[in-house]
Amino acid sequence: MFLLDIIFKPRRLLCLLALSLCLAGCESLFFYPMKEHVRSPDDIDLAYTDVRINSSDGASLHGWFLPAVGPAKGSVYFLHGNAENISTHIASVYWLPQRGYQVFMLDYRGYGLSTGVPTLPAVLVDIKKGWQWLLQQPQTQQRPVYILGQSLGAAMAGYVVATEPELKQSLSAVVLDAGFASYPRMAQETAAKHWLTWPWQWAVAGLLGDEYDLEKVVAQIRPTPLLLIHGKQDAIVAAGQIQRLYELAGQPKRLLQYEGSHIATFQQPANREYVLRFFEQAAAGEITGL
Repeated sequence: MFLLDIIFKPRRLLCLLALSLCLAGCESLFFYPMKEHVRSPDDIDLAYTDVRINSSDGASLHGWFLPAVGPAKGSVYFLHGNAENISTHIASVYWLPQRGYQVFMLDYRGYGLSTGVPTLPAVLVDIKKGWQWLLQQPQTQQRPVYILGQSLGAAMAGYVVATEPELKQSLSAVVLDAGFASYPRMAQETAAKHWLTWPWQWAVAGLLGDEYDLEKVVAQIRPTPLLLIHGKQDAIVAAGQIQRLYELAGQPKRLLQYEGSHIATFQQPANREYVLRFFEQAAAGEITGL
């Protein structure tokens, strides 16, 4: 009886297919928060301050502020991907304080010690709240500010930068690592990788709206310098998504492609040095359109 019910109710079938897609691991589209911290900055000999921010709907957001070692060259607002929390994603930015950059890491609602349930557009509000907090801190005054987002964090960070002109004015540069252009396209490409959902890839993509797609607004990031990063062996975000963003973005823009997997960027010292040079050149006004 259950099988017949599915056959004669296409909407229910699509919902089941969408569920199958989630279970198959559509890793860059859905929120997968982890509450427990697996480490703290103390564990890796980093100084830090716990930060608490009130966001919308009564959510309490938690983050870490990592001061620079020595005089600060600037501040980096770091936005992580869709899984786990700041205690695991610190692996991408722990090296920055030693190189003179203070880092603010935010956990979206529902992640780590942040309360609430992560949804769009509520998480976009969280990102704006964290940004406003950082700009109000005395240690960020008269210093360059950068945004560094990875994966889902890159897609959301880019969207917020593009749609918040007043906040955008505070930035010296934007770095989007393994961000994707379109939520429906991510759903379609992920469904195409699995035998169960391959025949329904376009139907599953149709279940997602495109209201918050980065490709629709990425051109509005200009004239802030933009660096897009992508690992050539990234099995999560296809190279075509990054190329799409690069083509639509305005100048000045740069594209860094490297031999590596999804958000493995900063495991490679050469990539760290590239981003540091990008920061310095952006702060000096040396990055212009080609």
